[in-house]
Amino acid sequence: MPDFSLELEHPEGCMVIGLDEAGRGPWAGPVVAAAVWLDPARTAQALLEGLDDSKALKPAAREELYDAILAGAREGAAAFGIAEATPKEIDKINILQASLLAMSRAADKLSTTIEGAPEAALIDGLHVPKLSCPARPVVKGDSRSLTIAAASILAKVTRDRIMADLAGRHPGYGWERNKGYGTAEHRRALDRLGVTKEHRRSFRPVRERLAG
Repeated sequence: MPDFSLELEHPEGCMVIGLDEAGRGPWAGPVVAAAVWLDPARTAQALLEGLDDSKALKPAAREELYDAILAGAREGAAAFGIAEATPKEIDKINILQASLLAMSRAADKLSTTIEGAPEAALIDGLHVPKLSCPARPVVKGDSRSLTIAAASILAKVTRDRIMADLAGRHPGYGWERNKGYGTAEHRRALDRLGVTKEHRRSFRPVRERLAG
């Protein structure tokens, strides 16, 4: 389970944020990133005990934790920023760079909600985005760091909601269920309905259908 061990390696009072993204693998929709700061002394115990890698949590639990993180921010015990990179940006600069771009944007948004600026960042994975503070990549960080786990939940819930909205605008692809991932349902819909503006045209299954 994640804890504050990585955050507490920094000097006392140092503002350490965690960053994670959701949606690198799907064929459609944006990649969404979140940046989160949690005050170890003021974060509700129930939130600390519930936080985990978003992939390990059921949807209802993710929704509850999402609301709890936002409540903590309203009380001054947390801060966050959420941002995305569009399918067009993914196609232009590739999915890795788009994920890092979304993280940079999320950190910038967090910075507008606080006095001062983050002093260090923990990043889920192997790669580090451009930030205004020193950053450390943490493999499987969403299962090690509470701030990264919180970021993973905000990113996942936000992206799921975006895909549910897009499903209403582009019915037939099952995005409310598959979230844009390459399921059999999505594959059949691509063959039947074609490519939408929300598809990532640089991804091979989409690119192949455009090529005919």
